[in-house]
Amino acid sequence: MLNWLRRLMVGRYGGDQLNNAFLVLCLLLVVLNWLTRWRIFMLFGLALLVLCYFRMFSRNIQARYAENQKFLKFWGPLSAKFRNKSAQFQDRKFHKYLKCPSCKATLRVPRGKGKIHVTCPKCRHQFTTKS
Repeated sequence: MLNWLRRLMVGRYGGDQLNNAFLVLCLLLVVLNWLTRWRIFMLFGLALLVLCYFRMFSRNIQARYAENQKFLKFWGPLSAKFRNKSAQFQDRKFHKYLKCPSCKATLRVPRGKGKIHVTCPKCRHQFTTKS
């Protein structure tokens, strides 16, 4: 049943993380258009959708791959920071996160142990704090 689609996509680039980001941004622009009734948001959203389909059906795989790698080089550190903050937030009941006063590394110590002595594993700086 979907053989025609499979045949159509042979030799084409397909979807990737940059296309996913374009689709999410397009959805946000459509919602902004719905909330504000400003047509410029819808126009930018449609332009992003056209760009997304252009990238998906493109036969220039090397160029699309290079574009995606540039995006991932930019997005990777940002998403890692969000994932780390999310994990810290979920772990806040059992652990406290501190910054080393010397090297600014993030340290995780158990919560509720009173006054503790902490040694930074990165720079070996020792300090005392309340957990």
